Amino acid sequence: MEKAMATFDKGTLCSAWNHSSSRLATASSDGTLVIFDSPHPSSSSTSLTRTSNFKAHEAAITKIVWVPPEYGDSVACICSDGTSSLWEEVVEDAQPLEWKLCKLFKSNSSQILDLQFGNSSSGLKMIAAFSDGYIKVYELMDPLDLKSWQLQAEFQNVIDSISTVRKSSCSSASISWNPHRGEQQSSFVLAFSSNTPQLNSAKVWEFDQAHQRWLPVAELTLTAEKGDEVYAVAWAQNIGRPYEVIAVATQRGIAIWRLGLSPDTDGRLSTERVALLSGHNGEVWEMEWDMGGMTLASTGKDGMVRLWQSNLNGVWHQHAAFEPTS
Repeated sequence: MEKAMATFDKGTLCSAWNHSSSRLATASSDGTLVIFDSPHPSSSSTSLTRTSNFKAHEAAITKIVWVPPEYGDSVACICSDGTSSLWEEVVEDAQPLEWKLCKLFKSNSSQILDLQFGNSSSGLKMIAAFSDGYIKVYELMDPLDLKSWQLQAEFQNVIDSISTVRKSSCSSASISWNPHRGEQQSSFVLAFSSNTPQLNSAKVWEFDQAHQRWLPVAELTLTAEKGDEVYAVAWAQNIGRPYEVIAVATQRGIAIWRLGLSPDTDGRLSTERVALLSGHNGEVWEMEWDMGGMTLASTGKDGMVRLWQSNLNGVWHQHAAFEPTS
């Protein structure tokens, strides 16, 4: 018989597991952040324990992102007022553990739509996408101090670096960091849903160490679909493949892309769309790969969770679909 692991508060808008799936963070429309802990391995209980509950913002929290575990137990919150904050669990003077605000990120002219953390050879980086189509890259200057962030770069999500898109309005953004955690060049994929076609398509950005700048190395779209709004992107783990796999969700469905590993003479990586998956009735909200990069989970406006896999012949298909019970 199914049994609920936890009961969420009324008005809960989002949730996120930490990297080991041992802690769950939820956030509500009133700005409350709640932390649940998994039971001890020796316990027979399967229920999560609510260990923290506090008011993090006056505005609604729309997304939670855990910081990589090397930097302690910390979460970033994106709020409906366009700000984001970074909270860290700390202990001071033999007092009980508590969550404290480390950093508040504000923007005067635009809202933060999405952010993700990624490890690189130089340390922890945070990628943030804004409603004006700009991307900001922050770098943590001191790994022991989550307050010490510095803006490293700022650019728009366009292939042609010479042109600048003005007066753009983006309703959502999606970022997925290359999961290789600094083993290769730092890179991520990012896309927008906006009124500006040049910004929308999913583009892979890579850090050019020689010139200390971020460069677009691939665009994951077909020529006839370049203006399509993108709802979500997800970069798969790569265990032994001679190419990367990235999922991109648009109104046409979920596209599965192969990304080459060796750049051409212009520094660009080869791309190939190997599948276009349909099944969701409406917009896709979130996508997530399993740890092996073999199964893709997606959910969307239709309330369904769908699992996608490729068979031995490389043909992608829906493996399972279910509707979570309330």
